[in-house]
Amino acid sequence: MEARNHTAVSEFLLLGLTEDPALQPLIFSLFLSMYLVTILGNLLIILAVSSDSHLHTPMYFFLCNLSINDISLSTIIIPKMLVNILRQDQSISYMGCLSQVCFVIVFVGMENCLLAVMAYDRYVAICHPLRYTVLMNPCLCVLLVLVSLSISTVDTLLHTLMVLQLSFCSDLEMPHFFCELAQIIKLACSDTFIENILIYISFCIFAGVPLSGIIFSYIYIVSSVLRIPSSEGKHKAFSTCGSHLCVVSLFYGTAFGVYVSSSLTDSPRNSAVASVMYTLVPQMLNPFIYSLRNRDMKEAFRKLL
Repeated sequence: MEARNHTAVSEFLLLGLTEDPALQPLIFSLFLSMYLVTILGNLLIILAVSSDSHLHTPMYFFLCNLSINDISLSTIIIPKMLVNILRQDQSISYMGCLSQVCFVIVFVGMENCLLAVMAYDRYVAICHPLRYTVLMNPCLCVLLVLVSLSISTVDTLLHTLMVLQLSFCSDLEMPHFFCELAQIIKLACSDTFIENILIYISFCIFAGVPLSGIIFSYIYIVSSVLRIPSSEGKHKAFSTCGSHLCVVSLFYGTAFGVYVSSSLTDSPRNSAVASVMYTLVPQMLNPFIYSLRNRDMKEAFRKLL
């Protein structure tokens, strides 16, 4: 195959989840519904927290940032896919594809860090309740969000510089519904050994460290809760962590499922379908998890509506 430098590449082709024309209206309706539910659910959380002074606490501050991040991630992926289906045009420009890769990495990394920050918030609230307001002061909360954004941005810059060094072949068809880093690397004609090593190293650092933080936070939380003498106190302590644990399980569970499915199957289409589970489904379900399991959020929604 003839290799071309990235400056000669004008566009990629996103083949989507299927090339069957009969299924395109169904896929369009499904993803449009998912997008609208995601936007509406997360906007309601932001409005409810903003309008209720009782929810102006660190936990709900981080939840608002998580909702903004979920809206942003869905907006980067779904609208372009819907436009391509409507126009029956599978193309995406080189710069558009590179931009999509960058923002997806930023927002996925941001979600990863925010979940770790929220776990630390629950650790402080349960293990150091008397010092909670002092430790989790507004300045620290804003700083934690900014650090999370900085970490995900640094990770994105590393991958972007890596992609800019790649040269591509004449076959620029991507069996996916958005520009994913792994799919772009597969299209490269140049040697990608160093790039793959960089991906694994950055994954271990930028995903492994936050996940380790979450695990250690909950180890301390569980050990502290077990020392509470009354069963009512234990239930109350665990109930403050229930929603966050569900979101963490959903996010990392789906991401692990994508990794396993891509390792066990050679079908790019199956990998694309699996990618829906970690890029779109958690963002759609997060508002339901936090609203259905949280009495304060239910009351805030009643006031808002």
